[in-house]
Amino acid sequence: MLILGIESSCDETAASVVKDCRTICSSVISTQIEEHKKYGGVVPEIASRRHCENILGVVRQALADADVTLNDIDAVAVTYAPGLIGALLVGVNFAKALAMSAGKPLVPVHHIAGHIATNYLTHPKLEPPYLCLVASGGHSHIIEVLSYTQFRVVGRTRDDAAGECFDKCARAMGFPYPGGVHIDNAAQSGDSSEFRLPHPVVAGNEFDFSFSGLKTSIINMIHNAEQKGIELNKNNLAASIQSTISEILTDKTIRAAEALGYKKIALAGGVSANSGVRAALSEACEKHGFEFYMPEKKLCGDNAVMIACQGSYNFLAGITADESLNAFATLSMEEI
Repeated sequence: MLILGIESSCDETAASVVKDCRTICSSVISTQIEEHKKYGGVVPEIASRRHCENILGVVRQALADADVTLNDIDAVAVTYAPGLIGALLVGVNFAKALAMSAGKPLVPVHHIAGHIATNYLTHPKLEPPYLCLVASGGHSHIIEVLSYTQFRVVGRTRDDAAGECFDKCARAMGFPYPGGVHIDNAAQSGDSSEFRLPHPVVAGNEFDFSFSGLKTSIINMIHNAEQKGIELNKNNLAASIQSTISEILTDKTIRAAEALGYKKIALAGGVSANSGVRAALSEACEKHGFEFYMPEKKLCGDNAVMIACQGSYNFLAGITADESLNAFATLSMEEI
């Protein structure tokens, strides 16, 4: 079985061919990071235009790299939610036209489910059920993976996501976009004990996150120091930020696993590339006797491999769409 995956939810135009759910035949990504860097973040209109320009070439290259033609493909999978609506519409409309013209089934894929699926590509023996922490620039979720296509959210951010906290703090520190990787690099030479940062607590659900207050506290600290002419040690502050976010994510995930009786924990999403988060959750799982899974770093960011992989399981489960498929900027995992 060969599935062509298409991803265009933010600022990467990507296409991939995956065989039999877990074998990567090709992966092509056209990134826009350098163009958006001068604005300090993704500009939705620019992102949409670049997707329009790049998507045909990216899909052609993915098929060529896999040494297959469209006739060999069993289905076309595409990210339809969540993400930047203009960017999503480019991918969805292209995938609909491609599938209809080739007479192939169209498979809708939720972006977060795609991130979770990256672990299947790294760990061939991993099977549901398990608990997964999904952390990225737009999402922070603790999810029960009940089956390959069934999910239940047990914890989520009430405001900012972990990745957004990383990026906004990095910007205040003077690091270029995307800032998370620069905090990670600086943290390697820093002392996390210099700055005591808050661990926000939210009422109602003990597994929910809140990063807005932490972000505001750090940005205010930086601005106050600038106004007083005090130079903060960037490496130490970066180490403190990374340590605090890692502790928050890890603590709630471990407590959720204990409460729900899970012995397998996975990590996914863009923030899963962060060395501090990877180390903290890995060490905590080892301490508590849990099996731990995380994707290769090259699969942590947005890519089409994850869409083709999850699309494979959706296709096997009979989850397909017709020409009425639409894109959604927001869509809960419970609604898929």
